[in-house]
Amino acid sequence: MSEHDYVGLRDGEKMNSGDYDRLNDELRLSSIDYWRLCDELSVIQAALLVVGEDPSTSHTYVENWAIENRPIGYEAAKTAIAHALRKEVIFGKLVPDYELDINGNICGEIEGTIDVRYSTVEVDSLRSWLRGRGFNRGFFFPTISDAPDYLNAHHPRYAPKLAAAINAWIAVTDAGKSSPKKALEKWLRENSARFGMTDEDGNPINQAIEDCSKVANWQPGGGVPKTP
Repeated sequence: MSEHDYVGLRDGEKMNSGDYDRLNDELRLSSIDYWRLCDELSVIQAALLVVGEDPSTSHTYVENWAIENRPIGYEAAKTAIAHALRKEVIFGKLVPDYELDINGNICGEIEGTIDVRYSTVEVDSLRSWLRGRGFNRGFFFPTISDAPDYLNAHHPRYAPKLAAAINAWIAVTDAGKSSPKKALEKWLRENSARFGMTDEDGNPINQAIEDCSKVANWQPGGGVPKTP
């Protein structure tokens, strides 16, 4: 993706200082992004990330809050993850709650319990479990695009030529003195690498360009647009 794609510029337009500031803001990692480096998470951390909250903020103490003040969805996510870990549907390490004597010494574990502070889950296993529950968006699925399915390169039925034709149609709003088909072809050639329409030498594949321009052409009759 080019800088033009990030800031919404059209081909040929120049970026000003405001555009660069906007680009830097979009590319800058937020504090929650660094949690993607973790291979394991505590149950609390995992539940917070599922609902889109950063565990490194004040949410570290979320278990001390009244339930009605906890993030929306947190209790459900925590409960589900804990049960899945207990049943070994999610892989990780289960640490039980322990009985303590008056001096705070451990007397023995409490059967059937799980300490959500210290029990951990493996991120890959958690992600697979979430996918099986119908989740495919949010923190654990950063590659999922907000674009429609037919423009989402990660969709199992993604068709590059279809995406190329649609993107060309969106981008070329004014053919100028050229015909729409010629203007579309120009855009498709300039962006052919984005859609895998180049040969081994990196040159646009003429047939692919032709096919996509025909689909996107809103003036199939041909000719230069008439002057009003």
